[in-house]
Amino acid sequence: MNKSTAEIRQTFLGFFQNKGHQLVASSSLIPNNDSTLLFTNAGMVQFKDVFLGQSQIDNLRTTTVQRCVRAGGKHNDLENVGYTTRHHTFFEMLGNFSFGDYFKKEAIAYAWELLTGKNWFSLPAERLWITVYETDDEAYAIWANDIGVPREQIIRIGDNKGSAYASDNFWQMGDTGPCGPCSEIFYDHGDHIWGGPPGSQEEDGDRYIEIWNIVFMQFNRQPDGTLLPLLKPSVDTGMGLERIAAVLQHVHSNYEIDLFKNLIKATSEITHTTDLSNKSLYVIADHIRACAFLIADGVMPSHENRGYVLRRIIRRAVRHGNMLGMKEIFFFKLVQPLVEVMGEAAEELKLQKSRVETVLKAEEEQFTKTLERGLALLNGELAKLQGDMLDGETVFRLYDTFGFPVDLTAEVCRERHLKIDEAGFEKAMEKQRKRAREASDFGDDYGNNVIPLNSTSVFKGYNQLLLPAVVQSIYIDGVAVEEIKAGQKAVVVLNETPFYGESGGQVGDIGLLKGKNTEFKVHDTKKYGQAIFHIGNLMDGHLRVNDSIEAQVDELRRTRIRLNHSATHLLHAALRHILGKHVAQRGSLVDDKHLRFDFSHFQAMTHQEIRQIEESVNAQIRRNLDIKTEVMDINAATSKGAMALFGEKYSQHVRVLTIGDFSIELCGGTHAVRTGDIGLFHILAEFGTAAGVRRIEAVTGECALAQVYTQSNQLRDIEKLLQANSINLNNKVRWLVDHIRVLEKELQQRRDQQAIQESTSLSSKAINIKGAKLLVNDLINVESKMLRIMVENLKNQLGSAVIVLATVTEDKVSVIVGVTKDLTDRIKACDLIAELVRRAGGKGGGRPDIAQAGGINAQALKEALASVENWVNSRLS
Repeated sequence: MNKSTAEIRQTFLGFFQNKGHQLVASSSLIPNNDSTLLFTNAGMVQFKDVFLGQSQIDNLRTTTVQRCVRAGGKHNDLENVGYTTRHHTFFEMLGNFSFGDYFKKEAIAYAWELLTGKNWFSLPAERLWITVYETDDEAYAIWANDIGVPREQIIRIGDNKGSAYASDNFWQMGDTGPCGPCSEIFYDHGDHIWGGPPGSQEEDGDRYIEIWNIVFMQFNRQPDGTLLPLLKPSVDTGMGLERIAAVLQHVHSNYEIDLFKNLIKATSEITHTTDLSNKSLYVIADHIRACAFLIADGVMPSHENRGYVLRRIIRRAVRHGNMLGMKEIFFFKLVQPLVEVMGEAAEELKLQKSRVETVLKAEEEQFTKTLERGLALLNGELAKLQGDMLDGETVFRLYDTFGFPVDLTAEVCRERHLKIDEAGFEKAMEKQRKRAREASDFGDDYGNNVIPLNSTSVFKGYNQLLLPAVVQSIYIDGVAVEEIKAGQKAVVVLNETPFYGESGGQVGDIGLLKGKNTEFKVHDTKKYGQAIFHIGNLMDGHLRVNDSIEAQVDELRRTRIRLNHSATHLLHAALRHILGKHVAQRGSLVDDKHLRFDFSHFQAMTHQEIRQIEESVNAQIRRNLDIKTEVMDINAATSKGAMALFGEKYSQHVRVLTIGDFSIELCGGTHAVRTGDIGLFHILAEFGTAAGVRRIEAVTGECALAQVYTQSNQLRDIEKLLQANSINLNNKVRWLVDHIRVLEKELQQRRDQQAIQESTSLSSKAINIKGAKLLVNDLINVESKMLRIMVENLKNQLGSAVIVLATVTEDKVSVIVGVTKDLTDRIKACDLIAELVRRAGGKGGGRPDIAQAGGINAQALKEALASVENWVNSRLS
């Protein structure tokens, strides 16, 4: 009987738990504190700090099923999805890890037992082929002698990528850092499928498919390329759940496994598609997984970085829906089927289902308009195309003027066996090309500019702000030094410290490190692996490694931070109580001046809701609740109801913060003793930061009182200006607002009359072209918003006409094009405005009968307007 995908997932985890591995939950798709990666793209990402020696882990054996996305940056499979049997934007990576515990022999034995064991996956051994790195005789011998794999089925792969250690079977984290040989396991689907074993000329075929990679991390690569043995060699493995499911379910394509069959069936029903082999169904079924889990992990569609990649995936799915004939919004309807097929692996997604649907629906509604217009324009351009390449200027115009994504233009062309002029597009893009790149700031190798640290700092600042300590190490510009002198900036690491290193949204402490005849001023404190950095400059004397000093935290600043941090937890609980359980933290900042809290919510909060939240928090402050912390096992903490922040990494033992009966969360920050210490909580602002994400900024204690006093003073100033008092102030303000509205209405009426008079005088300047009127005019000191009124009036006066009006106001150029409806079958206002934008820059768009543009180059305007007559003449038959 075939195992379901859910059963395979659980069997894998159960096998390694039986081998003493600790189950670790999947981390967020947004890498934690890692600027080198756009998304989590492999199972080992959440353990990078452990492999680099910058962090420690309680259990030396772990196992995970890690959610991964490869759709941007260096790891980008997006364009292949739907055209191959095994590429996905989102996939699950099964993995087992050893951090200095077992090594090659045990790792290989575990893999073989799981794959071939009768009680496990029970795959036929004769169908499994093995690759090892060319010089890894140890791994080769284990496979051949201990496991008994026929030697003709063990293939050595050398440096096949152009340089030393550049091999399919040598893995490295970056140009420097941990690395080592790896051993891959391939499954032979049979001779009825074309392809050869790895290393052969036919290796790109689909017969032999890699299902598991076992990395033996045993070296530390130096900047000069030297490989130094690691003190504690480790193991990192990865097996794609979708690939092994295809093997165990006796199908060749990942899209034929039960998980995808169910998603494809749901997609076909929603899109009314009867052909279940249609590739667009594959694309949509794949993309809903990536989009839903990315949104659940806090990514929102936007114009840059991760948000831009998400937007690209959503738009690609929507376009494939359009190809299936879908005219209405549909993509968000697949979230519920996805939750159902993913089962236990989608618990977090299930909690956020409504929010994910809302974000997807809003993005699809926005893009549907762009898609319809863009496809019409693109089809028109392709109908006129001579040759097999669409020019870069047209690709750029579609993108920049009409918002049609470049990758969709390329895909439409590819489906018609056409190409786009990428070089021409890049040239036209110029400064705006940054907006089109899906990931700009995620290219540095993880190992670059990393300070090598062997030291560990013990934090003792929960209860102590003054502490004797010993200097362990000193760094200047990343280089270890033995001594610094007055005036030098440096990083100081102590054996133990009361200084809190920035983390969990709480800023780092400031203060002093004082010794005999020396004083180091700490401007900031940060965590780095197991060490705590005191960043600052030496004010007096000398400071040396092994010096004894006194570490002194700025007490007043820390106190204010503690109050704000505790208030943040009260705010989070109040939001969930009043707005609903869908509220989840999406980021925070706690310093000594204010607190900032980002959370998931679908719409702006009402004034009543904001007041309810503020009153709820202040009610808990007046209750003067105990604020308690205790360290416990993470499983016990979650069983107790402690809320963990999704995407954060937690060790086996965690710090639990309990505020009376109102809030319980995992938190490593510093807090007040009782809620009464906070004094007062006051919300300054509530606003949106992205689709489905809101932000609250607030103050507490003395800062809250200062804000109340400031607002009181402002009210008194307003009363004085309006000659009012607290009793009649509202009535005075209402009268003033109403009076302003009346005056603005009168002013607008006068402007409208002026526009009519101006347009009447302009109508005489129109010329005749093939039975139609053409009016092109450059106006002086006419407000841009008057242009539309003038155009509509001129249409009525001229009858059959094309009207182009431009004005320059305060160095800003505005252009409007109007076309009477009888001419829009031959001349479209949106096409003409695009031509003007092409000649004079700027951005614009509109409908066939009216279109506008702004940001146009004033110097190029005259020449652009002069070209209109020829352009119109060429289109009138």
